[in-house]
Amino acid sequence: MTSVGALRLGSFRLWAVALVAVVVIAVVAAPVASSAAQRVTHLESLVKCPSCDDLSVAQSTSSSALAVRHEIATMVARGDSDTQILTTIEDSYGPTILLSPSTSGIGTLLWLLPAAVFAGLIATGVVLRRRR
Repeated sequence: MTSVGALRLGSFRLWAVALVAVVVIAVVAAPVASSAAQRVTHLESLVKCPSCDDLSVAQSTSSSALAVRHEIATMVARGDSDTQILTTIEDSYGPTILLSPSTSGIGTLLWLLPAAVFAGLIATGVVLRRRR
């Protein structure tokens, strides 16, 4: 293998390792809510205050945020899953109530688009280096 070929292979391996590292960090850093209080706190951090600009209901003291917090706590106590709770709140207040995009429907596109762009850039770089 020529030194240029080894350099290309090494560069590809570096990008592959970096991609795997990012995926592992994302999976490991995913919140694990075990107790009811931890679940409530986590869910409150995911829901936007209905009457505030860019604050979660956990950060806001407005009456609308307090109402949403109470709704979340009630649903957790009732035994609803996190997905059920977020879906119910999204149905009540609209899709903009969640601070992060949904992982279904159009939200899937918002999550996958950056990964697709990243993969496209890597593929373009590989093709351009092979042409040299």
